[in-house]
Amino acid sequence: MRRTVALLLCVAVAALSPVPPASAAPEPPSATGWSASGGVIRWTAGTPMPPRDAGVEFWEGDRFLGLAQESADLRSFTLRASPGNPAALQVRSAGRRLDLAEPAPMTPSSAVPDLPPSPPLAAVDPGVPGEYTTTTGEYSLDPITLPGYGTPVEMKAVVVAPVGAPGRRPLALFLHGRHFTCYDDAEPARITLDWPCPAGTTPVSSYRGYLKAQELLASQGYLTVSISANSVNAQDNETGDAGAQGRSSLVRHHLAKWADWASGRGAALPVVRSAPRADLGKVLLVGHSRGGEGVNRAAIDSVTPPAGDTGFTGPVRWTIRGTVLVAPTIFGHNPAPDVPSVTLLPGCDGDVRDLQGQMAVDQTRGLSRGEALHSALFLIGANHNYFNSEWTPGQTNAPAWDDFSPGDEPDPVCSPGAATRLTAAQQQTAGATYVAAAARLFLRHDESVLPLLDGSGVRAPSAGTARVLSHAVGGARRPFVVPGTSTAASGSARVCLETAFDGTACSTTFASPHFAGLRGTVTQPDRLAVALRWSAAGEVGVVTPARPVALHDSRHLALRLAVPPNTPEAEFGVSVRDTSGRRHALGSVTITGLPGTSKTNSVWAQEVRVPLPAGLGELAALELLPGSESGEAWLIDAHGWDEGLVPVVSTRLGRVDVADVAVDEGDSGTRTHNAVITAGGSGTRVFRLFHTEPGKLPTNRLVTLENGEHRVEVPVTVEGNTRWSNERRHFFVVQALANVVVGNTTGELLVRNDDPVPSVAAIPVAGSVTEGGTLKWDVTLSAVADDPIALRGSALAPSSGAELSTTDLDADWYRSQTGEDPEPSRPLSAANFVLYLVVPEGRTSVELAVPTAVDAEAEEREQIRLRFDGSTPPGTGFEVTGVVS
Repeated sequence: MRRTVALLLCVAVAALSPVPPASAAPEPPSATGWSASGGVIRWTAGTPMPPRDAGVEFWEGDRFLGLAQESADLRSFTLRASPGNPAALQVRSAGRRLDLAEPAPMTPSSAVPDLPPSPPLAAVDPGVPGEYTTTTGEYSLDPITLPGYGTPVEMKAVVVAPVGAPGRRPLALFLHGRHFTCYDDAEPARITLDWPCPAGTTPVSSYRGYLKAQELLASQGYLTVSISANSVNAQDNETGDAGAQGRSSLVRHHLAKWADWASGRGAALPVVRSAPRADLGKVLLVGHSRGGEGVNRAAIDSVTPPAGDTGFTGPVRWTIRGTVLVAPTIFGHNPAPDVPSVTLLPGCDGDVRDLQGQMAVDQTRGLSRGEALHSALFLIGANHNYFNSEWTPGQTNAPAWDDFSPGDEPDPVCSPGAATRLTAAQQQTAGATYVAAAARLFLRHDESVLPLLDGSGVRAPSAGTARVLSHAVGGARRPFVVPGTSTAASGSARVCLETAFDGTACSTTFASPHFAGLRGTVTQPDRLAVALRWSAAGEVGVVTPARPVALHDSRHLALRLAVPPNTPEAEFGVSVRDTSGRRHALGSVTITGLPGTSKTNSVWAQEVRVPLPAGLGELAALELLPGSESGEAWLIDAHGWDEGLVPVVSTRLGRVDVADVAVDEGDSGTRTHNAVITAGGSGTRVFRLFHTEPGKLPTNRLVTLENGEHRVEVPVTVEGNTRWSNERRHFFVVQALANVVVGNTTGELLVRNDDPVPSVAAIPVAGSVTEGGTLKWDVTLSAVADDPIALRGSALAPSSGAELSTTDLDADWYRSQTGEDPEPSRPLSAANFVLYLVVPEGRTSVELAVPTAVDAEAEEREQIRLRFDGSTPPGTGFEVTGVVS
């Protein structure tokens, strides 16, 4: 299987230096047209659009239809679906509308938002190079075959290792994200999504983009390897999980090789023999963008292996001690709860713009024991691409650009040169520094770096002036307020839904990483926060958890609290009430809103703490008293906090996977088929199941599996007949809630059409007319269909005689059909003349009409020859010839 995509970055390249060929993102596409017929939806962008890690999604209002497929020219995107209301169709990517012009920044370009106060320096600096010199080399092994991937996947990597480091060394493995795979040396603006690369094009070395971080880690004694995933990138949009399982399998294949080499099995390559042996008991996985989702899935698959053939079936001979997720996607909202993680969220991400990687932190709460630390780092002014030097202008020979596109007006936060925007060098230095901090904590258990990651409010000296804020869950925290369905709120506080499209939502004004939606859902009843809104001083917000909590083992109360972007320093008094009703004032906290505009997701919760006095009994309520006259804020959660970490004991969680099922429609009657969700593990496992029927919004239900239950079946009733129809798809999505992890988060029950496509014939009604007349044919089907039959027509040169030209047809009609002007006059077969004809469902005929024009020229008899072929479904068609005299 091979797919080719070509992009001509004419506008972007023309105004820039030849190498690098681009330094700014191509302009956001504008919509030039929708078409929806015969079960296929197509959207055409005004300008070509590079491949996106976040993907291009089609929605019908609030209903997610699916991930669209790119065309060869990267302008047209298609999806097999039948919308009920074509006028409600939307194109989105990471929460951003692509089919509408973006609004101007909500902050005037003349007003530059202030940076928050610079945190104090930490006592340690993980960004300082270590004592070892380093050596670099590459290996290339035979490609592997993965289920669902028609083209083999390469086994290629770059290794950076310490020289002279004694003993076995911890291993850090890097995985890049989704990017174009090849470019043309002779025409650098042309890129493709092929694999292997076509003749005359050069592979993009995305796997070499993390050498700065690799060299830093290797100097500190770690063995590092960065692997190539170009073949996965070329094929992942054709998989149900956007490549997560394929990337996980690829990671585990590399780890298996390193396990072989470390144990003396297998023929180690020279670059491996020259490096220290790897300690497979200490593995750190670092993934960027879709690579972040891939290494997260590899952690899940290593701790709780999947059943069946997923492309890797060997024994697990390694232990993943932690993951670093850099600007990651996490489409399934399915983090590995018992594997510690650090997630980097770039504030100027122009690709994964909703910063959905926040779910790698938030969605771990309640899944397991809560012992593993899950940290989020917000990097003000960082973009998506620049973490990888092969995606950065000036550092690569391949086309590269700044993924943040300001549009028509400069963005005061994220445009290059803004005081809040990082340069590529600053961003890469900060990224490498915090990757090294994670390695030091997870692989060496050095808790001196913990304050850099756990919300303690310090910064790494090596990160320079970069503002890197942190918060965390897990570790030594004890949950106090984690908003749920039994949480109550009063006063200026209300419990709100993080994902909703009505008044129950936490906010319909501001975008927040905490409110990132899960594909295939509209409202998630279990994702809740607390919204605070006040219009007068003294309006306290009271939050009451489901049951009282004792925090006598905690030193501080830690809150994750967010305020709107650019909010001046906001103060909140913090109090608690015990079960006897006594109120205890704990002090106050202050928060400054992060720099933001309408193009950023800056409502991100900052961690603030107040000390807890000794002798507190069980706490029954939390009170927040705003210090301003009016405003709003959001409480994500509150925990009792203590210094340090606790040992992580991996829990044998159950694992849920949604299966794909395909059935035939049948010729008569009704049949019931079951969608299947499998569940391993023991004990009580809880998850929410979302089901989207064709043409409807998702419904959901809470599923609780007791000990011994390992399967959920969802009955779907199918009515059979002998009429042709499109395939019908029932989509299923699973969200883990307790004692369970999810592998395959999405699946479908596909109802296949098993009836023949009606044949099509065209009967002339007015097959010969004089100038100014309208040629007409009656297009008929041999049988009624349950869905529209769509045909695409084009002009062919007549077998003999003169041919009609573009100016021989009615000018307005021609423009409406083609989008082009009929002038200059040219033969129809040489023009971009395309007609779409649709026979609606339930009908057997439709008129094909071609109006002609009168001109003053003396002309002989002319002909128009049209060939129509089925676009949905393929395999049918007809040809007609009309005569104009």
